[in-house]
Amino acid sequence: MIGKLRAKDIMISDVIVVEPDESVAAAKLKMVRANIGGVPVVEGGKLVGFITHRDILLAGSEALKLKVKDIMSKDLVVVDKNTPLSRISKIMVETGYQRIPVVEDGKLLGLITQSCVIKAIADHVEDL
Repeated sequence: MIGKLRAKDIMISDVIVVEPDESVAAAKLKMVRANIGGVPVVEGGKLVGFITHRDILLAGSEALKLKVKDIMSKDLVVVDKNTPLSRISKIMVETGYQRIPVVEDGKLLGLITQSCVIKAIADHVEDL
């Protein structure tokens, strides 16, 4: 059973997002309120970047005065909805990324976090 799990089976579908022209301060507030470390940046339904607390810290003391588009990561690792859990796990281990967006034709469908992967494995541990 666990070998058949795909991104669409484990992803978070109700994803908190920000837009490129939002302030970094607004993005940070969304992350703090939701107790999350990063959010996808979406414009017109399309994934255009990702911003994390780390990005904000690295931007320095003036970061909160900037726009999300000024400091967001643009070179993203993404998967499609049919990517197997085994491949997602391997990507996370190899890249160190804690979050991977799920996209279809550039449109954000969901987000996979390390917690999603751990939960999927824990829910199917008896299958191993």
